[in-house]
Amino acid sequence: MTKLIDNKIVIVKRKTRLDDLIGRYNTIGQARFYIEHLGARFDDYELEHAKYYQSLSKIRTDISSFAKTHVLDRGYLPNFIFAPNDIVVVVGQDGLVANTLKYLNGQLTIGVNPDPERWDGVLLPFDTTNIVDVIHEVIAGRRSIKTVTLAMVSLQNGQRLLAVNDFFIGHKSHSSARYSITFANKTEQQSSSGIIVSTGLGSSGWLKSVLAGASGIVNTVSNSNLKIKQKRPTPWDANYLTFSVREPFPSKTTGTDLVFGKVPADSALTISSMMGENGVIFSDGIENDFLDFNSGTIARISLSEMKGRLVV
Repeated sequence: MTKLIDNKIVIVKRKTRLDDLIGRYNTIGQARFYIEHLGARFDDYELEHAKYYQSLSKIRTDISSFAKTHVLDRGYLPNFIFAPNDIVVVVGQDGLVANTLKYLNGQLTIGVNPDPERWDGVLLPFDTTNIVDVIHEVIAGRRSIKTVTLAMVSLQNGQRLLAVNDFFIGHKSHSSARYSITFANKTEQQSSSGIIVSTGLGSSGWLKSVLAGASGIVNTVSNSNLKIKQKRPTPWDANYLTFSVREPFPSKTTGTDLVFGKVPADSALTISSMMGENGVIFSDGIENDFLDFNSGTIARISLSEMKGRLVV
């Protein structure tokens, strides 16, 4: 286990809920007052915080014994330059793994669950007890790698954004958004609470909840027993995207025909904004990292040539 390796290990970490509270209220005492004033248990925040940093410290110490390491906070991901042979170890929840993949270019990524009793972790198959063995197995080529399809949105002004799970296109407040949508040689003006465009990996997230809500509404209104569910999970490397329009409103000028579909690899979904202000596009639930999507802006959503590579 002490043999040095040439690959640098980049350990990606995140702030805990307690870190965020202290950042907002300046001291742990004020953070405690705020949480307990709401009737919640502050000790749960403290336990989560302690467990996370204990796991992070152990991972860093163990890996540093045989490899060069660099610890990177998630906030610095957009500006960090990864070397081609870096191995990325993500310590956190699934969302941190997804957020990290957007800034890589084929580097192998290992998701580590810092607190298995608290987090399920679909993208976190490893923990502090086996991470060293996993890294050595990766170096030796003895671990399986899953390819993850990414989605890309490109605007006519050259701006781009990637998504590992999904895109949201709509109004910043999730209220009524006005736009025209073009898909499969058809164009329609719509008014809705936004559009979700999902990858294979993201199909078990926001898109799943949209479909569950649709089936529940249909069952209630029509007194039927419609079940909208997939026979099998969508592959993470699926060569298509799935879009769904949320709460489309029919009127004299807006339609509801282009509300759901699959966007194949050789095609794209085109959306033109008709919103004077507060139109946005964000990915993977990170609302503060967005593209403006106001009147005259045209967005083209398609599969990205970039692929994520997850160690399993």
